[in-house]
Amino acid sequence: MKFQRDILIDKIYEMALKDKDIYFISADLGAPALDRLRDDLPEQFLHAGISEQNMIDVAAGLALSGKKVYVYAMGPFITLRCLEQLKCSLAQMNLPVTVISVGLGLGYADAGPTHYITEDLACLRSIVNFEVYTPSDISTVVELAELTNHKPALRVLRLDRNAVEDLYGQGVSVDAGFVELKKGDRVGIFSCGYILQRILKKWDDVSNGMDLGLVDVFRNKPLNLERLKPIFEKYEKIISVEEQCLSGGFGSSILEAISDLGLANSVKRLGLEERYYFENGGREYLLDNFGLSNQKLKETILSIC
Repeated sequence: MKFQRDILIDKIYEMALKDKDIYFISADLGAPALDRLRDDLPEQFLHAGISEQNMIDVAAGLALSGKKVYVYAMGPFITLRCLEQLKCSLAQMNLPVTVISVGLGLGYADAGPTHYITEDLACLRSIVNFEVYTPSDISTVVELAELTNHKPALRVLRLDRNAVEDLYGQGVSVDAGFVELKKGDRVGIFSCGYILQRILKKWDDVSNGMDLGLVDVFRNKPLNLERLKPIFEKYEKIISVEEQCLSGGFGSSILEAISDLGLANSVKRLGLEERYYFENGGREYLLDNFGLSNQKLKETILSIC
């Protein structure tokens, strides 16, 4: 198991050695992977300090100067705290900046609601010109790093804080934006990120011997409707699972896609309870007790089959 953040930063380091137009701006010095980048490429590394909003404005200036810019910070501080800057400084001019957001959902347990981001996907999806990705493994992160280098655009990469398994090896199609992990019959589970890995680890128990599909939709915006249509058509019933509150999040994107395609799938959304979380006990405890246990998913599957 490896950390998505470290894999991505190591890949950016390799690219920056060959391309002096790559700039990396960080509000955090807590990632060991940053040390080599900072030490070996001091002219291409900027430490913004605890000033994430200003960091986005600096990134906009560098991008206007023709640089390939990466900005990195903890998830709640580089997304929700910077929402106005993301919109006005980057999105309105559609600048090719890669925003690296680390620590999704309840990943920063037990730091409380200031460090949880259970609404960021809904907010990011609403901003014009943004592409939004939530990779579920390591190999997808590597492919996304290559994409940001060869096809710069305005993107948010939502990375998990926890180490994750590599699911795919090589050959992930970032253009498709999804991977059908399990090919099922009537019922399909759609998810992404850490919560998808959590489901997969208990797959035999969750599926209960049924022929279920499992689809990793790691590109959250824009969804590739043309490629997803035949996947949706395979399943009469779909369950979306997300480590977010439901309003406007991952499940909403699935519903919107089905509606836009004129399909009639039955969709059941599973997510966190719509509230703020002050409880301690760790991420697994919070997920299990507030709407996202594998047992809850299993019961939902049985109820619709």
